[in-house]
Amino acid sequence: MGRLQDKVAIVTGAGRGIGRGIALAYAKEGARVVVSSRSSAAVERVVAEICADKGKAIGMAVDVGDREAVFRMVEEAVQAYGAVDILVNNAQGFGPARSPAPAPVIQPLETLDEDEWEHTFRTGVQATLWGMKAVFPYMKTRGGKIINFASEFGIAGNPGSAAYNSNKEAVRGLSRTAAREWGPYGINVNLIIPMVRTDAMEALERADPDGMRAITQQIPLRRFGDSLKDAGPVAVFLACADSDYLTGMNVMLDGGHCLLT
Repeated sequence: MGRLQDKVAIVTGAGRGIGRGIALAYAKEGARVVVSSRSSAAVERVVAEICADKGKAIGMAVDVGDREAVFRMVEEAVQAYGAVDILVNNAQGFGPARSPAPAPVIQPLETLDEDEWEHTFRTGVQATLWGMKAVFPYMKTRGGKIINFASEFGIAGNPGSAAYNSNKEAVRGLSRTAAREWGPYGINVNLIIPMVRTDAMEALERADPDGMRAITQQIPLRRFGDSLKDAGPVAVFLACADSDYLTGMNVMLDGGHCLLT
């Protein structure tokens, strides 16, 4: 029996990177996984991976910037599996909606594109709120685990990424509030703050290889995390009974980099 045997888990942004790593890890632990991502092709690939490993999964192409789509995702998950026990709010858009980017667009605060601000918040903290509100009626009577994502960029106030920084700090504030308000219902709300290699990080590395090498040297473990080997197991811990007495916490999945902040 896996630690998540027969639990129902929704993972957004699960078509690649951290989300994919978490979805695969949950399936290995016996969860029935709802793989959600904007790209239907990416969703199908991850569902196929899980099923090939004898796991259970269904896929949904979802734009988390669309409120109705987020609520529909949760309704369809419950229709398919009868419940929802775990929600991982991993999806995040970058850049303005008219021209999406693979990573935060670095620009001075005084010339910040306010369309990027709106899109970043809509696909970040706003989408996180929608997902949380959508699962609450199903978790209220049985408890549940919600895992949200923040960033060291926000904690440190990284220059040039005001929209992303502010959005991720808003996610932290939302998560702490939910942990206090929903704790009496047995709903745990925690955050992962990762330094894990993703497509977005690879885009930053291509744009500034020297900068990324310098950051790597600041990490005590001298590497970025891996979505499968590092992010997956931590997300399993936060979703299973082992973390039942943990809520409102920031899990710094960063190889010790937070020691510098």
